[in-house]
Amino acid sequence: MTDATVQNSAPMGVFERYLTLWILLAIAGGIALGNFAPGLVQGIAGAEIASINFVIAVLIWAMVFPMMVGVDFGAVSGIAKQPKGLVLTLVVNWLIKPFTMALLAVLFFDYIFAPFISPEDASQYIAGLILLGAAPCTAMVFVWSQLTKGDATYTLVQVSVNDLIMVFAFAPIVALLLGVTEIHVPWQTLVLATLLYVVLPLLAGLWVRRKLGTPDRIAEFSARAKPLSVGGLIVTVVILFALQGNVILDRPIVIGLIAVPILVQSYGMFALAYGAAYLWRVPHRIAAPCALIGTSNFFELAVAVAISLFGLNSGAALATVVGVLVEVPVMLSLVAFANRTAVKFEGRAQ
Repeated sequence: MTDATVQNSAPMGVFERYLTLWILLAIAGGIALGNFAPGLVQGIAGAEIASINFVIAVLIWAMVFPMMVGVDFGAVSGIAKQPKGLVLTLVVNWLIKPFTMALLAVLFFDYIFAPFISPEDASQYIAGLILLGAAPCTAMVFVWSQLTKGDATYTLVQVSVNDLIMVFAFAPIVALLLGVTEIHVPWQTLVLATLLYVVLPLLAGLWVRRKLGTPDRIAEFSARAKPLSVGGLIVTVVILFALQGNVILDRPIVIGLIAVPILVQSYGMFALAYGAAYLWRVPHRIAAPCALIGTSNFFELAVAVAISLFGLNSGAALATVVGVLVEVPVMLSLVAFANRTAVKFEGRAQ
């Protein structure tokens, strides 16, 4: 077995088993913190460079690092023998997802929700949703992959290829869908996020892996580090909801309306990718992360671009923030579904 397989065979701990409960408590705690300790929350919000919050970055780093220890570069060459998962990821992320998100945004805000929202606000929300749909997830994918017992090495390759494509494709796709010719892409945000969320944890994981030496010691270390990953996720949720607690309480109806197309898009993209992986006989350890990458978003980039294009208090920025708030509960529900249906993939993979 590979190291990732050994690692993933360990039973779930109490944090993972009751993760949904912890997340619900974290959401409630975050909203309460944002309303009762605004000074503390503002201090956390101010710790950022290039729209990257370093408190969140440290927590995401903690989430990603345990999985990076399980990455076996000796197995990377074997990915060429199983290209289906990578093909599905690229097709969903770059040929389908941005355009369906734009279509859903226009459908809901220009037609279905038109009686309840002004045309000016509707156009802003559409723009924000387009930015979300064009930015596939980076860091959090490693967490979802770990929770579904995904192949750590394959997930790393999928994320790395998506990041490379994003450098060249994000701006043209957004420009096409927004109908504008000049878009300021915060390259500093994109590069810094990639370094913080992928490169540095990977290097640290490789160093630890080399120090541990044997597969048994690597598997033991990864199992002990799993609570660090789950704990980082819970604290991240607390901070995210603390930062946006006032928005949730002040504009709950608008938040709900923006969430609708995001939910339709998220579950639709997962169903498409996961179903295609099942029909194409992709192994579950690859199929689950593949579908989850196409479902989640690189919200740091989307928020940064929305602020730079439309302003901090714009409807577009609000729409990207709603994407942040919706993502964790949605992804946890999809992780649970993927785990329950893993048995369906047994014996089908080629």
